[in-house]
Amino acid sequence: MSTFGDGLDKAVQKAFTRPTPKSAGAQMRYLVKQYKGTKAVAQMLRISQRTVERYVKDQIKKPRPDLAARLEREVKARWQPQIRAKAREKAASTGGIVIDTRARLGYIAPIGSTDEDRIRHLTVALPPRHAARLFDAQAQGASDDRLREIAAEALKETYFQDGGHRAGSLEEVHFTDIEHLEFDL
Repeated sequence: MSTFGDGLDKAVQKAFTRPTPKSAGAQMRYLVKQYKGTKAVAQMLRISQRTVERYVKDQIKKPRPDLAARLEREVKARWQPQIRAKAREKAASTGGIVIDTRARLGYIAPIGSTDEDRIRHLTVALPPRHAARLFDAQAQGASDDRLREIAAEALKETYFQDGGHRAGSLEEVHFTDIEHLEFDL
């Protein structure tokens, strides 16, 4: 499970203008339309082509839990790609992104500062350049650790250094033990 990747996806999904298909048949028909055939959908979902056809015709209505989860995840990943792209572009160019987290945060700083890690609950609006870095890294397939590093750098600059107004000698921010993480556009 990717904490940061899933969080960014959920933030973008809030921009959807229409709800995703709910029934298994509707979800399967949507995927068949996207993949232009039942064979490709069957391979992607790791089920038989005949099973896909039966869902499309509403002969099967209730998928087993693991298939239902895969089906919903695949539909959400492909739903409204233009809306998704516009939301990312807006966040990366003008809107920025809000990060709400409860995690252990600390930093490396010169001797004499209170740099010990502690649990903090932060809600911080990150400028568009940080949103762009997060979305670009996610699009390039960055690991969750890399996305965490980018978020830590953004928090360092935005929260701890207040855009250069304080803590100028701060070197590195530690962002660990994440209890809660949510993004919003």
